[in-house]
Amino acid sequence: MESPVVYFKDLFSGRPRIKKAGDPSVSDITSRQRPFGVMVRKEVADHIRSWRFIVLLILIVLTFVGAMYVSLSNLKAAVSNENDPDRLFLYLKLLTATDGSLPPFHIFMSFLGALLGISLGFDAINAERNNGTLIRLLAQPVYRDNLLLAKFLSALVIVAVLFLSLSLLMIGGGLIITGVRIEGAEFFRILAFVILTVLYVGFWLSLAILLSVKFRQATTSALTAIGIWLFFTIFYRIVVNMIVRSVFPDPNFMTQGDIVFYNNVILDLLRLAPSQLYTDATTTLLMPSVRSLGPLTMEQMAGAIPSPLSVRESILIVWPQVSGLLAATAVCFALAYFWFMRREIRT
Repeated sequence: MESPVVYFKDLFSGRPRIKKAGDPSVSDITSRQRPFGVMVRKEVADHIRSWRFIVLLILIVLTFVGAMYVSLSNLKAAVSNENDPDRLFLYLKLLTATDGSLPPFHIFMSFLGALLGISLGFDAINAERNNGTLIRLLAQPVYRDNLLLAKFLSALVIVAVLFLSLSLLMIGGGLIITGVRIEGAEFFRILAFVILTVLYVGFWLSLAILLSVKFRQATTSALTAIGIWLFFTIFYRIVVNMIVRSVFPDPNFMTQGDIVFYNNVILDLLRLAPSQLYTDATTTLLMPSVRSLGPLTMEQMAGAIPSPLSVRESILIVWPQVSGLLAATAVCFALAYFWFMRREIRT
């Protein structure tokens, strides 16, 4: 990896510079080359050139192509289903329609998004420290917190560009194949899906950066982050079911009100997992007919018309999930900031 000090060459050296005719002034060059911007560009370049990002990029693109192929193969059957209130949302069906051979793309991203965030941040700080470049970098007249913010922001920029490009590719491919113009509601729902996916990856990125600040070895931070991901993905649901079944009686002997309370308790506990929050939010955004994320009684369903909701109403439904992901991301990044600012880096 190229030393980050190279990117600051002649920016703070203070050596006299011979100005030639037609050259911009030194103040113009300095204004265009802010230290924070230099660090962000350096981190973006390092991520793009790294093999782990290239491997994950290929994996995500192949997953996207596979999910789009399955969706296009079942698109005619999906839009001709008279019992489906979402059948008219053609471009949303490209992200949700499936025949069971492959999960939809947003289900895939609940797994691959976490791996992408972890891979971009598990060695953000400890690798610089072990390579001896952290001291040299902070010896320059830059703020220490700018380094941590540049690590986080550069990875988010790459993730945002990646998923926005895939979404535009999906829209363009759908326009070429079907010849149907995308509606404004579908475009805003897809845009909200991209923002939500970036936020979900950002949570795992902030957690990985937190572990890279906490642990000195990159392998330790990587294994810890993967362990947390595996716990919430596989074991957390099992633990919740065991605890709830040991506390509550058999649902077969409950009244209707007790069953609703029982299901709400299970859902509230499951929503402590980031993947559950992401799945609930994306399902509501990509399926406009979803009106609730919890159990409904027959009295609440009486008189309900199966029609799609507006974009605003769907966002209001998923706002608690979005707030939960934002809060978790902010807490992880704040802890990483606190520990990094108090960490002695010279030893």
